[in-house]
Amino acid sequence: MVLRSAVRMQPGFCHWLLVCDAGMFRFGIVVVSGLAASLWSVLEAQETHPFSVHDMLAMERLSDPQMSPDGSVVAFTVRSTDLAANRGRTDLWSAPVEGGEAHRLTTHEAADFHPRWAPDGRDLFFLSTRSGSSQVWRLPLAGGEPRQVTDLPLDVGNLVVSPGGRRIVLTMDVFASCETLDCTAGRLEDRSSRPTSGVAYDDLFVRHWDVWKDGRRSHVFVVELDNGRSVAGQPVDLMRGLDQDAPPKPFGGAEELAFGPGGDTVIFASRAGGTPEAWSTNFDLYLAPADGSSAPVNLTAANPAWDSHPALSPDGGTLAWVAMERPGYESDRFRIRLARLAGSRLEDERDLTADWDRSVSGLAFSADGDTLFATAADLGQRSLFAVDVADGSVTRLHAEGSVAGLAVSDDRLVTLHNDLAAPSEMFVSDLAGGNRRALTAFNADRQAAARVGDYEQFTFAGWNDETVHGYLVRPVDFDPDRRYPVAFLIHGGPQGSFGNSFHYRWNPQAYAGAGFAAVMIDFHGSVGYGQDFTDSIRGDWGGKPLEDLQKGLAAALDLYPFLDGDRVCALGASYGGYMVNWIAGAWPDRFRCLVNHDGVFDLRSMYYTTEELWFVEWDHEGSYFDNPDGFESHNPALLVDRWRTPMLVIHGALDFRVPETQGLAAFTALRRRDVPARFLHFPDENHWVLRPANSVQWHEEVLGWLARWLEP
Repeated sequence: MVLRSAVRMQPGFCHWLLVCDAGMFRFGIVVVSGLAASLWSVLEAQETHPFSVHDMLAMERLSDPQMSPDGSVVAFTVRSTDLAANRGRTDLWSAPVEGGEAHRLTTHEAADFHPRWAPDGRDLFFLSTRSGSSQVWRLPLAGGEPRQVTDLPLDVGNLVVSPGGRRIVLTMDVFASCETLDCTAGRLEDRSSRPTSGVAYDDLFVRHWDVWKDGRRSHVFVVELDNGRSVAGQPVDLMRGLDQDAPPKPFGGAEELAFGPGGDTVIFASRAGGTPEAWSTNFDLYLAPADGSSAPVNLTAANPAWDSHPALSPDGGTLAWVAMERPGYESDRFRIRLARLAGSRLEDERDLTADWDRSVSGLAFSADGDTLFATAADLGQRSLFAVDVADGSVTRLHAEGSVAGLAVSDDRLVTLHNDLAAPSEMFVSDLAGGNRRALTAFNADRQAAARVGDYEQFTFAGWNDETVHGYLVRPVDFDPDRRYPVAFLIHGGPQGSFGNSFHYRWNPQAYAGAGFAAVMIDFHGSVGYGQDFTDSIRGDWGGKPLEDLQKGLAAALDLYPFLDGDRVCALGASYGGYMVNWIAGAWPDRFRCLVNHDGVFDLRSMYYTTEELWFVEWDHEGSYFDNPDGFESHNPALLVDRWRTPMLVIHGALDFRVPETQGLAAFTALRRRDVPARFLHFPDENHWVLRPANSVQWHEEVLGWLARWLEP
């Protein structure tokens, strides 16, 4: 039986943002510069229009909400797209928690980001590139211009302010063998002046994500502040001589750093370096004295798996963090662990969420320390939960859509919320999630001008008759008497989800606005449906997920008679691109066309050329040389003799997770077999397409490919 639960949105309205009066529609709109401003003026001049990539890029992106010490104001970052400069620009804003107009705090053409409050609430520390490099700045909120706090020879990466305001923690990339920052800067200058360009490596991770490693490590530094405002003395490297990164690269941030009780110690997440780093997920929490007087102590050495996201209780006595249990598995369940912090060791450690089958991705204490607020993927949503510190009981606070940010005061929760029809805006509620109302409406005018497709979630019986969830997004200006071509979107990961969120790369509304219906299936292996469901893809990349996709498409066609089953194109990136390659051979007659972005073509060469070996070794149950059958049993390269569906192949040259030769190999296979194909190559993009102009080109190519093959 196919079940359906409707979550409908009316095109052109403000949905459930509670900002429908005309005054709120005008509230907080940022004017973007250059071509972006011209683009928006053109879009605004039309009464309404179908959603497109231009609307997606025109949306303001809110992030990093930070509550003031008295709980009255929240500071945050707003990113605007500057098409003329082909980049995003960021500024700092604030909004009163009780309601009222949001205020723009910075207007510099450089990037201002990462706001952090001084404990007395009189100043806002932040990072900025306005001096020519990323440095710490301070904005006096009583008035006056921002003032530069640090003037260091290296870029500053992250920023945390101590509870008493005496210190700040920041991170910089340094050579571990260097005693001073000038030593690192000098080595970099010497390298740039050499006539030779060769670099020799002795350990793995010669490249990671989208950069070739140059020997530097991200280290944690402490800077003493004079009167809590200006630098007093030189930064102290708390990781002096350690060949490891903190926060972990490439995606670790300030959430991996925390001050200990009284600001006299610093806790950070890191992983030991060397060749095993390429197949290890053993991240640990370290504690170091803030004055650097002794080496860091490993607090979680007993756990051989991943420890992350340290959070200290308001009274300073309890450390909370998230931890996995299985080494080598990056998608194991993150449980909340608690322990009493006794000097440089943990005591009375316990697993707070042992019985809760969800993986935590964000963590914050309530002001009284009795509750931990946590976000987690949950049945196609990214929901907010309250976890009782005493007994581990879990209460869902916000269910629908995706929570993308959280700030907590004594009696308020501020969240960033988005869904399939709307980008993130800030909302405020009480600590139980009730009395919820909008704090911002940065994108209200843009949403009102761009018509979007209604969406709803449905379920069906997938592999082994287990319940599988999917989403349908209707075409804009939907007519029930018409039949529509289908964009069948396949998510990456594979331990991921195409859930109820507003995406800036794979946004189904871009297809709905072009006249397609979008169908998305959270197949076995997806997150948010229990750990067993996620684990089930191991050793079976081409099995259960393919069956779920086949049954999911059939269920959608049966449930929604306006879908034209003869005009369907399958699209995916990363693992989704792998699945497109697998479909080309294992399900060759179903689709009129395929789109493969950064997809795996040959699992053998993928193993020997990717960087994070723990991923492929876990998912395929060993190394290639120990278990070749685990790779070859679902290897798309072995089914090329069956390929006959037209395919658009897209790849970025800076993608070191799935190297560009995987895309080139797929294109070679297609054209050698005389299958219609097109290869779109981005020499300046990584695993994602991030530059605004490239995003426009990407969407034009993809939608053009669909239009070419899905004509009646």
